[in-house]
Amino acid sequence: MENVYGNPHSQSISSKLTHDTVEQVRYRILAHFHASPEDYSVIFTAGSTAALKLVAEAFPWVSPGQDRSGSVFCYLTDSHTSVVGMRMVAKSVNVPSIPVRPEDMWSAEKRGAAARDPDCQLPHLFCYPAQSNFSGARYPLSWIGEVQSGRTCPVSAPGQWFVLLDAASYVSTSSLDLSVHQADFIPISFYKIFGFPTGLGALLVRNRVAPLLRKTYFGGGTAAAYLAGEDFYIPRQSVAERFEDGTISFLDVIALKHGFDALESLTGGMENITQHTFTLAQYTYAALSSLRYPNGAPVVRIYSDSDFSSPEVQGPIINFNVLDDNGTIIGYSQVDKMASLYNIQVRTGCFCNTGACQRHLRISDEMVKKHLQAGHVCGDDVDLIDGQPTGSVRISFGYMSTLEDAQAFLRFIIATRLCPSSGQAVPQATPGEAGAPLAESEAQNAVTATPSRGRPSPQEDTRIDSRVWNDLLTAMDAVDLRPPVLEANGTQQTPSEKPASILNGGVGPHVITNLYLYPIKSCAAFEVTRWPVGNQGLLYDRSWMVVNHNGICLSQKQEPRLCLIQPFIDLQQRTMVIKAKGMDPIEVPLENGEQAPICQSKVCADRVNTYDCGEKISSWLSKFLGRPCHLIKQSSDFQRNAKKKHGKGQSDDTTATLSLVNEAQYLLINRSSVLELQQQLNASDKNGKEDVLPMQDLISRFRANIITNGMSAFEEEKWDEISIGSLRFQVVGPCHRCQMICIDQQTGQRNQDVFQKLSESRKRKVNFGVYLMHVSLDLSSPRFLSVGAQLLPVLKENTGGHDLPASEKRQDGIA
Repeated sequence: MENVYGNPHSQSISSKLTHDTVEQVRYRILAHFHASPEDYSVIFTAGSTAALKLVAEAFPWVSPGQDRSGSVFCYLTDSHTSVVGMRMVAKSVNVPSIPVRPEDMWSAEKRGAAARDPDCQLPHLFCYPAQSNFSGARYPLSWIGEVQSGRTCPVSAPGQWFVLLDAASYVSTSSLDLSVHQADFIPISFYKIFGFPTGLGALLVRNRVAPLLRKTYFGGGTAAAYLAGEDFYIPRQSVAERFEDGTISFLDVIALKHGFDALESLTGGMENITQHTFTLAQYTYAALSSLRYPNGAPVVRIYSDSDFSSPEVQGPIINFNVLDDNGTIIGYSQVDKMASLYNIQVRTGCFCNTGACQRHLRISDEMVKKHLQAGHVCGDDVDLIDGQPTGSVRISFGYMSTLEDAQAFLRFIIATRLCPSSGQAVPQATPGEAGAPLAESEAQNAVTATPSRGRPSPQEDTRIDSRVWNDLLTAMDAVDLRPPVLEANGTQQTPSEKPASILNGGVGPHVITNLYLYPIKSCAAFEVTRWPVGNQGLLYDRSWMVVNHNGICLSQKQEPRLCLIQPFIDLQQRTMVIKAKGMDPIEVPLENGEQAPICQSKVCADRVNTYDCGEKISSWLSKFLGRPCHLIKQSSDFQRNAKKKHGKGQSDDTTATLSLVNEAQYLLINRSSVLELQQQLNASDKNGKEDVLPMQDLISRFRANIITNGMSAFEEEKWDEISIGSLRFQVVGPCHRCQMICIDQQTGQRNQDVFQKLSESRKRKVNFGVYLMHVSLDLSSPRFLSVGAQLLPVLKENTGGHDLPASEKRQDGIA
């Protein structure tokens, strides 16, 4: 029973154990920040944001009156969204909020103290971050005492200033000494320190200001006594007990002790972490800054207020955008997708810090509003609007980061932005001198770094691994690679039975050369020569999907081997046969005969009604993929509406419906566009040997429904409508590609060359193919699409180039 923990709001042995252990953790937290229980109290919260909200709601704001001034809320513009959001609480009590720029605080420091009325005790609050979560800039901790004493004032306002130090980012890699810098409120987040537990933070409150805090709500555990039938309530005495409403997450709190113990034993303390992480950041900053294109143009633009000279002014964060050789910014979404191919996870956007983002990227208030009107919201991947960035890329270093991590990142930048023949290698660093480049050695592969505790010693060769540039495949005839093709009735037809002119795109100006549907989302294509059209697109296209044990849709991004699962539909037998190497074929009925339980699923943020296809196919898929999963099908009586009315011919009361696709009913690609990409990929190596990536390999990667033989590359992006027989389609925009096009659909192996080359050739957006939606679809009689059918496009009124505005952005639809 020694490790059984009970609800702390009781007197049992297990409850007492919980209470006492939690109190010990409070002491451990205060010791970590060099504070004593006499000076500070620890209030556990659901995170640093909840801690900030608590301060906003409990601060003793004084509303202005007719004959008196009121409180003022000031915050540094380089603050997290959760700090800026406190102004809404202040506004509710008519307290003005004043944003203060960093340069204004520097100026206030120089001006010195303003005239102060010692008798005025009007409370004001100033909030600023110890470290910018955007750029890693570190602001002086001396501001705490200067503002509290009145020697420096954010704005001219008589009264007493209290200081909230947002330390969430800072304390993840640095020591905060509250015995020296005695801020009144310090919100922290523990997962930023240990990586666990999420959803747990704390507010450190200076005990001398705790009596001033006001509380309007009381929850379980916070009352010394109260009456249900009368307005009578007496709060508990301690600050923590008064503000911790309900039962705290005591098991997570107890885990913090082990987190502090592990941190100390692994690193030797926060001072070592500070030096270690800063050395890595300084080295990476110097290396990134030195990268140049052959024409001398920089490869990246770094957003920083320092030159990474000291951890006193700069944390282990590097914020940047990647540039092309003309100095044009490459969108952060494109960089993010490419980084994932190298198993590198970066953060992109504005990082919940709009103020710093605006300042560094020079985005005006009007531009932010314009971006919103164009469809951009915080956290999405609309990275460029009218050629201007909406955000950037950020990398951060923690105590578990290594020199090898930094060099892997640098190799990624060099491999994707600089030609291998340019000869640029990852700069080395001498012991204790991060970022100092050394001469190249002859070794080709980076050696794993083994840094000493707290102080890495980067003494290893860092030439780019030549394996980054994978050899391309040998040339093969696309016709010979084509798998057996099925008619709508399920009979097989070999490629040689098709007219050669259709295969080679030689009939008419535009004809359909291939038709594909993808019955199971993210699984292999099912090629047909003639297929019925339904109100959601090709009949049974993406009607099923594979989900994990939590009901989350699996795609090839997480499970590349999905492409090896081959579905075959037999319309006459009303079955789908699923095959995979090493597995016996299995049948799934096209429609569920019995009433299966309906479950809720999500596709691209849309709620869809689905049903499970049974344990038999679930076991089959789980065995093949080596993880628990299920096959689910979209319910036939559920209508998933497109997010917007697409077609010109649709009336206001007509809404297009979708299957389990990401964006639109059809995806079309043009063979001429594929050919141009193939020619770009089929470059000669140093020996003059030409490696060829087969046309069919490329086509399969883009997972389109309709393949046509265009007259010129990317002409499809200039189309407004197309007609195929009696069927009309609206072209609703380009398909913005993700890293799935790097997966060989025959093997499931990844190769980043395709995405990288497409990124280089298409510049700002990795577009390939266009989305189509039905216009005024009439299904009173059967409708079919067929290989060999003529396609008649209608041009847009204005066709100025290939790249469309970012406001027309749509999600990748190749799953």
